[in-house]
Amino acid sequence: MTSGHSTLFRIGRTGLVAMAALALVSCGGKDRPKADLAASKITTIGVNSYLWRASLDALSFMPLVQTDSNGGVIVTDWYANPNNAGERMKVTVTILDQDLRADALRVAASRQVAQNGVWVDAPVQAATVQKLEDIILTKARDLRRGAVAE
Repeated sequence: MTSGHSTLFRIGRTGLVAMAALALVSCGGKDRPKADLAASKITTIGVNSYLWRASLDALSFMPLVQTDSNGGVIVTDWYANPNNAGERMKVTVTILDQDLRADALRVAASRQVAQNGVWVDAPVQAATVQKLEDIILTKARDLRRGAVAE
């Protein structure tokens, strides 16, 4: 890993900047709309739909192995960035609640590096997981704001 950035996020930097800009724009000076907090619980899936959709969107560039919307689990297959084929990542996202809260989301990542033609487990920086959680939470809040504004 170079400069403390994970390969996982080199791809989505433009999307992250766009999401951050949207979050700032949507925090304008007008009064906040009255949110129907119960709306997040009215879903056809077993977990918060905003967190679910945001997680799928954030991981859309990775191949998915398992998605269980009732249990709130998304598991990706190994993904290697074409710019750094000697490293690959695998991510598991678990949504733990029907409410849109930071503690309702758990992200775990595994990383491997190629050594002599064999994949070897390597540590994942804590900042990598935190950054992915932040991306998902920001996107989920944006989706919720968009739904409330409609």
